[in-house]
Amino acid sequence: MEKKKNFQTDRRRFLVSMGIAGAASLAVPALNAVAKENEVNWGEEHEIVIIGSGFTGLAAAIEAKKLGAKDVIVYDKMPYFGGNSTYNGGLFAVPNSPLQKEKGIEDSAETMAADQLKAGRGVAYENLLLHVARHANEALQMTLDAGSEYVPYLQQLGGHSVPRTYQTIEACGAGIIRPLVDQCRKLGIKLVTRAKFDSLIFNDEGTVIGAKMLMGHYFGRDVEGTPVNVRSKRGVLIATGGFARNVGLRSAQDPTLTEEVPSTNPPSATGEALLEMFRVGAVPVHMAYIQTGPWASPDEDGFGYVSNYSIYNFAHSISVYVKTGKRFMNEIADRKTRSDAQLALRNDDGSPLPPITITSYEHAKEHPTMKKVLKYGVGWKFDNVEDLAAHFKVPLEPLKKQIEEYNGYVKSGIDEQFGKPMGKAEGKYIQAPFVVVRNWPKVHYCQGGAQIDVHARVIDSNTWEPIPGLYAGGEVTGGMHGVSRLGSCSIPDCMVMGMTASRTMMKS
Repeated sequence: MEKKKNFQTDRRRFLVSMGIAGAASLAVPALNAVAKENEVNWGEEHEIVIIGSGFTGLAAAIEAKKLGAKDVIVYDKMPYFGGNSTYNGGLFAVPNSPLQKEKGIEDSAETMAADQLKAGRGVAYENLLLHVARHANEALQMTLDAGSEYVPYLQQLGGHSVPRTYQTIEACGAGIIRPLVDQCRKLGIKLVTRAKFDSLIFNDEGTVIGAKMLMGHYFGRDVEGTPVNVRSKRGVLIATGGFARNVGLRSAQDPTLTEEVPSTNPPSATGEALLEMFRVGAVPVHMAYIQTGPWASPDEDGFGYVSNYSIYNFAHSISVYVKTGKRFMNEIADRKTRSDAQLALRNDDGSPLPPITITSYEHAKEHPTMKKVLKYGVGWKFDNVEDLAAHFKVPLEPLKKQIEEYNGYVKSGIDEQFGKPMGKAEGKYIQAPFVVVRNWPKVHYCQGGAQIDVHARVIDSNTWEPIPGLYAGGEVTGGMHGVSRLGSCSIPDCMVMGMTASRTMMKS
């Protein structure tokens, strides 16, 4: 018991030893959060408290209700639900899925985890990956039960060894978030917006017994809101996402991620809840592993239309360095490989020089976002290669030669330049008319965060055991993906760990 009672002092020492900026002062809110339960002025009390209304939070809420929870509440600091999950591309990797079985595709949880470990450069947590992969079908079924709809084919994204990725018909995460929100309402789950998480409240034994919320918060308007202490009977789930929009925090981990690199995330992805978990002793894991999306466009804000367009079309397209007219990468390598290759492309003065991705109109139009890409001026259609080269100031003859060379790879089925798998490019030659977009990486996903176990319990840096009453899932956690996350693996991660957190809490 003595060890437990001294946990806040030990946490202060831990933060200082980690060299976290302002560690001593950052620990003060945590010290002040220790309270005697009967002395706290509780404004609200609920069975399960969930902070964040994205994939993790909504899946947790629905699962808790299904398991018999009577009083579940979900808070979000924004005036709308879904957070970054709404901005998500709606791509959902599921091994052994119904659509794989229908198409005769052999896959397994072990195969998917192996693909992720390879992309994660061997430092991802295999036990977490296997747990998510083994329960991904349950998460998929939750979305189907809620009313989500998917296109009738599977995609094979970069780094995946087989096609296993579903795509919402909306081509965005809103196609999952909206049905889940509706399902929450049908189940009687309380959903509250403009409620910003401030800090955790512990009892004197080190158990999380609630959270201080700022009600009536207006993001970006200097209106913090009114403090309300919310008690939770079974636990608090932190499901607030990553810190991609916090330039100071992300560049402290990776100095290359300056303002020069935009983000696909909404402005609200600032990471305060993650910092609060660190203040109270959670273990920081893989904080420098921050993923950029190589399919994003410098010509639109956020995730935009080009992202899903490019994800689909990279398999049968060529990406070309404007200076040379030549390819510079395998267009469907894992995200880190491609982003690093793009970030190296520069003008003579060192400024970014986004490459162009060229697709035949005949094949580009197969993806539903192409019309919007052209409509909103973030992509261009050309009737011949001469006009294309002139528009982007690409050397004409090298570009012609590159297209001819690549079409030879399509015919032979072997990419002799970069080893790109050509299965999805079979019969899809680069020929006029063309659709062209520009690509430039955007900060997309933070692999780093707080350490959790396979039960979604946050690990204590003092005891290396779970912090009682504290749970987390999704992008606010670390270790799941390692150095580089495979595309379409965030939805299963978030939803499965949200469901897992509720299963753990309902057993407590």
